Amino acid sequence: MTRPARRAAAALVAVVTALVLAGCKEDLPPDVDPKQVDAVEAPDLGACRLLTTDDIAQASNATKTVECSEKHTAQTYDVGSLPDALEDADYDSDEVGDFAFHQCSSAFMEYLGADESLAMRTILTWAWFRPSKPAWDDGARWYRCDVVGGNEQSKRLVDLPPDVEGLLAQTEDKWLVCAEGPTVDGSVKVPCSTAHDWRAVSTIKLGEPDDAYPGDAAAEKTTRDYCSKSVAAWLGYPVDYDYGYTWFHEAEWKAGNRRSVCWAKTSQ
Repeated sequence: MTRPARRAAAALVAVVTALVLAGCKEDLPPDVDPKQVDAVEAPDLGACRLLTTDDIAQASNATKTVECSEKHTAQTYDVGSLPDALEDADYDSDEVGDFAFHQCSSAFMEYLGADESLAMRTILTWAWFRPSKPAWDDGARWYRCDVVGGNEQSKRLVDLPPDVEGLLAQTEDKWLVCAEGPTVDGSVKVPCSTAHDWRAVSTIKLGEPDDAYPGDAAAEKTTRDYCSKSVAAWLGYPVDYDYGYTWFHEAEWKAGNRRSVCWAKTSQ
């Protein structure tokens, strides 16, 4: 191939590559930031985004940031690098997930000003994200924790104030979690400031961090017995009352959760 031919071929490749890249960007949803899609660099701490329930179910996220003074449903409250011990971990390994659970949950409580019990009784939850698979393969090892106004069971995520730091230091019904439906299990979780059928009123700690999982039967019985008494007390010991409870299995125990949630059937 002559030198002019090589130049022409190189120019053609450059044009085709540019067209392909342009096409990829055009194919992205309008709320996605192309620069974040396969970013190796860690995202910005404190950034706000308008996330959806579908977004928080994904492993990675490249939603465009917005000004925190504008409408948003998520705020990044913790960003960092994975420990060196996880440098060679698989992209979707349990070890990476366990690290994220402990890191994001502890930072969540500290940032919002909540203890363990309140953190499980608020409509606010957290979602964590890792780099995209291509970025991971290129060596990216960051994590991002976002506080969000709801969870995957919510009809929609609620809007957040400009800054959520310390938001739970003084509890308000708009940030506490209630449920709408005939039973707690599978019901839609809503803020307690809206119409509801159930309210999360207390939690029970089933063990210490180093304790072995007690088993499904024991965990459920302990939760049920405690919640029956706890809800009765919260309702003022009525003759008849309904209560529910949310307890977790061995997988959640291994991830670090040690609490069950008690629910009172009430519209108040």
